[in-house]
Amino acid sequence: MASPRNIAVVTGTRAEYGLLETVMRAIDAHPKLSLQCVAAGMHLVTGTHQDIAFPIAAKVRMQKPDRVGRHHDAVATGRGISVFAEAFAQLKPDVVLVLGDRIEAFAAASTASIAGIRVAHLHGGDRAEGVADEAMRHAISKLAHLHFPATAQSRKRLIRMGEDPATVFNHGSPAADGLSDIAPAEDAPEIIVMQHPIGDDDATEHQRMRGTLQATAKFSRLVMAPNHDPGRNGIAQAIHEAGVEVVDHLPRHEFIARLKAARLIVGNSSAGLIEAAVCKTPAVNIGPRQGGRETPNSVVSCGYGKRGVTQAIQQTLGLNTRRFRQPYGRGETGQQIAQSLASLRIEQIPVRKRNAY
Repeated sequence: MASPRNIAVVTGTRAEYGLLETVMRAIDAHPKLSLQCVAAGMHLVTGTHQDIAFPIAAKVRMQKPDRVGRHHDAVATGRGISVFAEAFAQLKPDVVLVLGDRIEAFAAASTASIAGIRVAHLHGGDRAEGVADEAMRHAISKLAHLHFPATAQSRKRLIRMGEDPATVFNHGSPAADGLSDIAPAEDAPEIIVMQHPIGDDDATEHQRMRGTLQATAKFSRLVMAPNHDPGRNGIAQAIHEAGVEVVDHLPRHEFIARLKAARLIVGNSSAGLIEAAVCKTPAVNIGPRQGGRETPNSVVSCGYGKRGVTQAIQQTLGLNTRRFRQPYGRGETGQQIAQSLASLRIEQIPVRKRNAY
């Protein structure tokens, strides 16, 4: 009997791990696969690697505490490539699997591609501006040998980018996995606020968050801490000045329970366009961070500022949830990805990339 195929799954943040967990569980449970969990990047800065439910095969330190900004991200990426190279040399994975568009995924995919290891990419082909997300995501797709896009549109986009259709599998988004099994919370707020910086200066991000907090002030609300991109300090200061309690982190099942019971989610997180859509919770999407991403009919988009956000909230609360539709699958993504990784004859997929056009 052949040895199990080694799949090194790279996770860099708590949010992305929440998406990867069902994929990792399915890989770990498959008799023809062997999971190698690699914790990297912000996990090791914030300590969230301790919440990972699998043995950690390697740790890759990249960012340093309090070093925020695009220059520091570039330095961290270079550091990550060097450490990933040593980790992969020891682990000898058959496939390195990454998700999304962050520097942890880019560093891992770059290392594996240069080292002659096949790369599998989840959520490729999406569009969302973020800080440098669009460029990073598409760069990872061009480094990858296997693609697991989240929607039919993303699959078509990858093929138009020159990826071989035989290597592009639309199994949906792992963000949809397991959501139907989680009951709505009994103590949920009316509104969940999740607003992240988009790389502008602290003063600008402060003003934007202040407007959002003013627009949501009359509701009971759960305010989540912003991620660690440039501009974070400005958002954190606005939350502090408003006297609002901020929640650093919720385990995924607790967050989903509150999301299901909330009247809506407000901010610029992908959770408003993906998980909220699957849970049939309306969302207000503020600003350009998710610009270009598929927008389900459960979402109302607006610009920054109290007036625009207030109007969008009023419009969103009037939506008919029975008519909500979403393109992210039926909640079986993790199992389907694991089955593809186990059954594919990956030795027939060349390590040397060649555009299909």
